[in-house]
Amino acid sequence: MSRFFSGKDVKQQPGRKSLWSRIRDVALMDVGVMVRGLDTTSIESLEELLLESDFGVGPTLRIVETMTAEGRKGNLKSEDDYRELFRREILRVFETTAPQAGLRLAAEGPTVILMVGVNGVGKTTTIAKLARRFQAGGKRVILAAGDTFRAGAVEQVERWAQRLGCELVKQKAGADPAAVAYDAVAAAVSRGADVVICDSAGRLHTQDGLMQELVKMRRVIGKPLPGAPHEVLLVLDSTIGQNSISQARIFHERLGVTGLVLAKFDGTSKAGCAVAITEELKLPIKLVGVGEKLEDLEDFDPERYLDKLLG
Repeated sequence: MSRFFSGKDVKQQPGRKSLWSRIRDVALMDVGVMVRGLDTTSIESLEELLLESDFGVGPTLRIVETMTAEGRKGNLKSEDDYRELFRREILRVFETTAPQAGLRLAAEGPTVILMVGVNGVGKTTTIAKLARRFQAGGKRVILAAGDTFRAGAVEQVERWAQRLGCELVKQKAGADPAAVAYDAVAAAVSRGADVVICDSAGRLHTQDGLMQELVKMRRVIGKPLPGAPHEVLLVLDSTIGQNSISQARIFHERLGVTGLVLAKFDGTSKAGCAVAITEELKLPIKLVGVGEKLEDLEDFDPERYLDKLLG
């Protein structure tokens, strides 16, 4: 288990207080809170803190309203009571996507995963980590170098394939990405491979022409293997917080994203974005990147996320 989700070994970055320490400082220092509930100043400070941590407006207002109401009813008599209620309210957000948790695998034949995201989010590294994860489970993996747009992108995937010992399907720079994906899926079917992971060109969600190219890629993948792709995973940069929501919304509208991967999750102070994204889009966070090593890709676990977040 990694340092991020390692239970008792989890530590906050030096000089950074845990979220719960900051909540206690701004809202629960006055002993009167335990008697009368949150006062106006505490409520405003708590709302400001959660919004700064990128929990989003909806979850923030609902959490604070619930804590305020339960406190004034006398149902919260200790700091532990407030902490447990806060934890329970966060978990409620993730319950909406719990049935979709975990990667969807093909019932028969190869599992095909299309990876999408904007430039610079760590998509190619995530692909390598995901391939390594499948290999560790004894799966035969084929990588498709579908980013034919960016200079050096094919070579980057090729280096990962060589390092991992994966098969690679590629074409020359500027080739049709949909054709690369088609060839990779067809090769997987004919060779009896277990998993195909298709890279795609990083693009801004506002670039309509490039988004259309992705839509085509998704459609063509299903021709040699009906039902594919089985997952369309959108990789997001955790460090940009709520700014990732607008990206995710448009990718989902155009492509039917099936799950999210939060990269750079170990180094973000905006970890509340996981709550905001889930609340807004009702998409499951399937994986989180928690370091630079190939092994540093984990299933997203709301309980362990909260352990780390609250400290």
